[in-house]
Amino acid sequence: MRPRLAAVLALALVALAATAATAAAAKIDIVRQSPPPIGPIPKNTAYFKTIQDAVNNATKGSWVLIEPGTYDEEVKVEPQNSGIWIRGMNRNTVLLDGKGECKYSPCNRGSNGIEINKASDVYVENLTVANYERTSLNGPGGNEIWWNGGEGSKKIGASGWYGRYLTAYDTGENGGYGIFTNNEIKGSWEKIYASGFNDSGMYLGACQECKALITEATMENNALGYSGSNSGGKLVIEKSNFVRNTDGIAPNSENPGDPPPPQDGECKRENIEEPNPTPMIKNTKVKRCTVFRDNVIKENYNLSVPANESAAAAPWGAGVEYPGTYADLLEGNEIVGNPTDGVLAFEYPNPFEPPEFKNTIFFQLSGNKIANNTFLGNGYAGGKFAGDVMMAGGLFGSQTSTNNCLSGNTFTAATYPANIEETWGCQNKFTPNPAVGYTEPFEAVEYLIELQYVSEHRGEFVETKDQPAPPAQETMPNPCEGVPKNPLCP
Repeated sequence: MRPRLAAVLALALVALAATAATAAAAKIDIVRQSPPPIGPIPKNTAYFKTIQDAVNNATKGSWVLIEPGTYDEEVKVEPQNSGIWIRGMNRNTVLLDGKGECKYSPCNRGSNGIEINKASDVYVENLTVANYERTSLNGPGGNEIWWNGGEGSKKIGASGWYGRYLTAYDTGENGGYGIFTNNEIKGSWEKIYASGFNDSGMYLGACQECKALITEATMENNALGYSGSNSGGKLVIEKSNFVRNTDGIAPNSENPGDPPPPQDGECKRENIEEPNPTPMIKNTKVKRCTVFRDNVIKENYNLSVPANESAAAAPWGAGVEYPGTYADLLEGNEIVGNPTDGVLAFEYPNPFEPPEFKNTIFFQLSGNKIANNTFLGNGYAGGKFAGDVMMAGGLFGSQTSTNNCLSGNTFTAATYPANIEETWGCQNKFTPNPAVGYTEPFEAVEYLIELQYVSEHRGEFVETKDQPAPPAQETMPNPCEGVPKNPLCP
């Protein structure tokens, strides 16, 4: 045993030495607005006045370290910059400001703050990006931090997106997305914040098998706190706060945007590249890997935040909205003070084009599990189906919105259908279409349309206005963590 142990230790030491050598050789690109310090500049260190120039110089393993200051520029990370770190030295005082000096006409309208374009394994950490806006409410641009693996391509174009200690906000009307990933797999966000966006604070889309973890996020004062079109598989959102948005959490199946559909939380699925948009979930015991757990989902009533066309289509006032979702798990959350419904789940004809429905996919509500959540004070706005949970599957005749189940929840308001943990309890291997729980199923459709009308015409009910800038957020305790020795991290 001793020779083998000695060999293992020797190999470990060689690996550590190689890692140390790689770290020592990594390029350090320092961004500062004043001239470089007096004296010799260490080997492998360079100074730049703009973040973009530093990124352009970066190659795999490089660190772009940004000193405090306000940077009025767009930053684009291209495939040749894969494998880099972009890190601010203070989350609150390293600011990319879309309003800046208006070098981009007019005032960065139509631009994005940081766009990682088909570059893999890119880390963005410990900084703030604010006020990059669309050209109009529904126009292009307006993404503060965007890992873009190939928007609209139907393909995964990059792998490895990582963000920590990030703040994104907009104080105007045309900020689109705060922190955004699409057409990518394998990533994580931790301790992120977003507010003031007319679509969603954070968005993860177009990944059938996302392999992602989002933890300790705070989303407030957005049209949608979280939105995730056609994203599923291994995806966990946990220990996060969704407060005072128009709606809190909204995973969804979408057609035609961010293909391929649907949003499917099953652990194992066939045909990932060309999935069946309306899969059959065979029973309530299906294994679910898309999980929303241990979150606070509270007081999502904010109609004063502007909403673009797609976000405004979401019925307002729900803590969790499930438009045509499959096999998601909602577990251990506090779902409190949402005016229409704590959970609003429904079959989703998309696009909704009656009476022909020729381009419509009838996404079902199937195989979802809602367990061990605490519901309190939901449904106070009133309405035919306001309460803790409202499930409306199978209302358009397809009758395959089956095998959803609920167990162990604490309810303080009505559920629709009633006695929802009996007929639709998880003790049952099979559960029926929730449409059977309604005497007049199309009253449920009318309820959804009424909530959608309020969202789409929010200016008739409250004054839409700019949302406030947030207070300072928790910065990285040690911004030199993991960074090779350099003038900023001696």
